[in-house]
Amino acid sequence: MITLLLASCQAKEEEDHAHDANGGHVEESAEIPTLDATVWTDKTELFVEYPALVVGSTSRFAAHFTLMDKHQPVREGTLTVSLIKGETGIRNTAESPDSPGIFKPSLQPNEAGNYQLLFELKTPTVTDRIVIDQVTVYATLEDAIKALGTAEVDDGSITFLKEQAWKIDFQTAKVVEKEIYETIPTSGRWKVSPSDYQTLIATTNGKVNFNGSNLNEGMKVQKGQLLMSVSSAGLTSNNLSAEIQKAKAAYEQASQEYERKKQLFESKIVPKAEFEQVEQKYLVAKSTFETLNAGFTSSGKQIVAPMEGYVKSIAVDNGAFVSEGASLVTITSHKTSLLEVQVSPSYANQLQNIQDIYYQNRSDHWSGLKATAGKVLSVGKEVESDQPLLSIFAEINDVVEMPEGSFTEVQLAFGQPKKGAVIPESALLEDYGNYSVIVELSGESFERRAVRIGRRNGEEVEILDGVKVGEVVVTRGAYQVKMASMSGQAPAHGHEH
Repeated sequence: MITLLLASCQAKEEEDHAHDANGGHVEESAEIPTLDATVWTDKTELFVEYPALVVGSTSRFAAHFTLMDKHQPVREGTLTVSLIKGETGIRNTAESPDSPGIFKPSLQPNEAGNYQLLFELKTPTVTDRIVIDQVTVYATLEDAIKALGTAEVDDGSITFLKEQAWKIDFQTAKVVEKEIYETIPTSGRWKVSPSDYQTLIATTNGKVNFNGSNLNEGMKVQKGQLLMSVSSAGLTSNNLSAEIQKAKAAYEQASQEYERKKQLFESKIVPKAEFEQVEQKYLVAKSTFETLNAGFTSSGKQIVAPMEGYVKSIAVDNGAFVSEGASLVTITSHKTSLLEVQVSPSYANQLQNIQDIYYQNRSDHWSGLKATAGKVLSVGKEVESDQPLLSIFAEINDVVEMPEGSFTEVQLAFGQPKKGAVIPESALLEDYGNYSVIVELSGESFERRAVRIGRRNGEEVEILDGVKVGEVVVTRGAYQVKMASMSGQAPAHGHEH
């Protein structure tokens, strides 16, 4: 157990994360060297700036915490910073951010040496722990200046402040090593899976009456919802109401006869064969009556939705006459979809080894067959003069927001994968066929870097050279960072607070 000695801290020297007229960080003391560090976790990004740690001097930290999800500043919670050496140390807690995303705890070390700097963030939704090793505490300010210097070096990087990034649609992602396949770029067409829709038919002759005036194609329905009714009232033949009355009378008569014969059979007065004939007649009469009467009201035979879903098509008009067995309305649940992909016969060999299918289930969003537990249903083996392409059908267990019959971009992955550096495709900037990305060097320092791309797997793209695994690239907001580098008005990059 590490024993931490609580250190008292000086009062705050400023209320906010101040910037000068150009947006740069205001320097409080040009004599004290400043340090910064950036650490990414799965939950947060920490960008911290602080004066060099000197024995007897209070160093105030400006810890910028960003939630990786949607790249928003941490707006509430506490941050404890600890300086640890061996089993002893000091710590200080900021009970809340001084401004959105920025905590300002202070530490006053009392012994020189190499330490571990620990940041512990606690918010209502996120808890994170970040460790920075090999942090030096200097014996005197002169030692710090001698080791670090005081002049900032212009490395040519692009300055884009955290406050700027927090105000726009901004996101970053690490370059990761993944398996990536060769793909065949093509297109596909969305269809409803045959098992995913039902057509309701008229079970009697009669006039169709819609339940309300808003029944139309594409309308959402709930299971058991009344859609329409079929009424045979007024018909001289095939009148359902009259048929039900006849069936009811026959059922009641057969029921009485059944009960009487049952008692006589149990008393061994009538033979078994005679009782079985009566029982069969009773069961037929009961089934006929229940079938005719099911869903019947004073307005006619009710047609209800068999499941939750959408109206795919309506085959009749309100007020029209239909015959028994006629199609009325088709309901689809859209729980699964069918994707038909067509490719040239020249890819016949590759199609025998399909590994995945990447598709867009909504505009500008890629998904994959494996990720959603979908499956390839069939792969075409023959072509005809009127159908010169091979068809692949796949069942998609995904929410497809694109309408039935519409087209989508598709990539068919085949063969054996290879490992490579992969980034989201959204990180790419294209200029006349040349590609580049914005690399985040530290919390507020970026670099535009030319890259050479390789294979594409849906929303991911292989980078052959230009970035390395573990580096961080901007996936949303890269254009704004690029423009900041071209404007000539990028804020000066000062660090002290």
